Amino acid sequence: MWGWRSSRTVVVGVTGVIFAVCCLLPVAYLCTTSLAGMQGAITALWLDARQRTLLYNTALLGIGAALLSTAIGAPLGITLARVPLKRKTAIRVVLAAPMVLPPYVMALSWVYLGTSWTYTLPAAIVVLSAVFYPLPMLATEVAFRRIDARLEEAALVVAPRRLVLRRILLPLAAPVVSAASLIVFVLAISEFGVPGLLRVRVYTTEVFTAFAALYDFSRAILLAVPLLALASGVGAVAAGTLGDRLVSARRATGSHPPLFDHWGRRARVAIAVVIVSAVALPTVVLAREALQSRSLSALLDGSGEAIANSVLFSAVGATIVVAVATVLGYARARARGRSATLSDILFVVIFAVPSTIVGVGLIGVWNRPGIAGSVYGTDAMFILAYLARFLPVAALILAAAVRYVPISHEEAAAVAGAGWLRMVRRILLPQLRLGVAATWVVVFVLSFGELGASILIAPPGEATLPIRVYTLIANAPPAQVAALALLQATVVLTPVGMLASLASLRRSEER
Repeated sequence: MWGWRSSRTVVVGVTGVIFAVCCLLPVAYLCTTSLAGMQGAITALWLDARQRTLLYNTALLGIGAALLSTAIGAPLGITLARVPLKRKTAIRVVLAAPMVLPPYVMALSWVYLGTSWTYTLPAAIVVLSAVFYPLPMLATEVAFRRIDARLEEAALVVAPRRLVLRRILLPLAAPVVSAASLIVFVLAISEFGVPGLLRVRVYTTEVFTAFAALYDFSRAILLAVPLLALASGVGAVAAGTLGDRLVSARRATGSHPPLFDHWGRRARVAIAVVIVSAVALPTVVLAREALQSRSLSALLDGSGEAIANSVLFSAVGATIVVAVATVLGYARARARGRSATLSDILFVVIFAVPSTIVGVGLIGVWNRPGIAGSVYGTDAMFILAYLARFLPVAALILAAAVRYVPISHEEAAAVAGAGWLRMVRRILLPQLRLGVAATWVVVFVLSFGELGASILIAPPGEATLPIRVYTLIANAPPAQVAALALLQATVVLTPVGMLASLASLRRSEER
């Protein structure tokens, strides 16, 4: 079925070329450009005390956000996995809400709180932790749900609860939780909006300043090298730590023993504190500022084009990304051995590339004479940015979904004489409907909030809502900015809520 004339080989090969052009080529361009005749400049850059400060701030931001978000998220993940709670699906959705919001929206609420240490590195760590704690939370929940309940039952017969938790459950969940912490580290050092708003000097903000403010392309590339190396290295370690768990479909067997039943009251208090601090408080702060706006209609008139652009570009980008990622995810799910491991590492490393570096790489690749130049300066650059940023994570999500479709279904279709394309259309896709819809929503949400790459590659006169909000912060009343941020949060949370309701309804029907 994988012969050169096979339709499966052709389709997977075409999507592989798209992945290489959109995701690998910008990074390869930066790497080759930085190594071509710039060794002396790189050495001088590393010896600069200013750059050492950037490295220190960037590393501290990532480490602080990873540790704090894990300290918040891991206990919540254990709670969702093992503590009996009413309306657990709704609680999970509310707790995960900060992860789907653009990080700079959370930073805006922090700015409007007006604390004495708003514009500091610790403030950026707190904001990013409030944004990313759902990642270790969900990873911990998945890890605990995969643990065979018979291990707990056997251990509880001869050991106290604390010892079972410390000696059995936590070591089994540790690889997944550690990998989630590493991914948070990568996301934190790759974030541009939060340190930019809170005026914290890190590599992402310096790359943006070098290119967009100083028009120094060579310096932007040089600044991107250490950040790219740090993010890619940590991303590779995270992927290697997870191994096949990235797309594993294995579930635990048996019913879980009442090891955490006594956590009920404390769990409800902790959940309430997190929801109030990370969800309710930022919303109230933004709403308070937005209500001071005198003319909401004038605000929408001035930003209507940016809002329409964001919705249109994000929808088109999500559709294209999901179409390509479905094939890549299928190829990854059916791969075995070393090729599967290398694919996971490659996807995670590419996703770990900071958005500002992706933007600089896209400019270097497409800003040239010929066919590439005809694309550069058009709205197609937004779609290319979304492909470069979110195609790897979409492929991993869909690979996990494909794993739930038994390969025996494909074999039966082949025996019956069905071609691969017909099998995909009649057998595979119907079973992937919820997974495809969920991936589309995830990519739409991420694209709708994308700022770092978009602000660099945006054609003259064109803007998306994140770019509009970011540029208005210094030139418009806070009420207008808060109103736009609330609007963006509403647009993002609406499809997420609809998808969560659909999943909850389907789960209740299966029961």
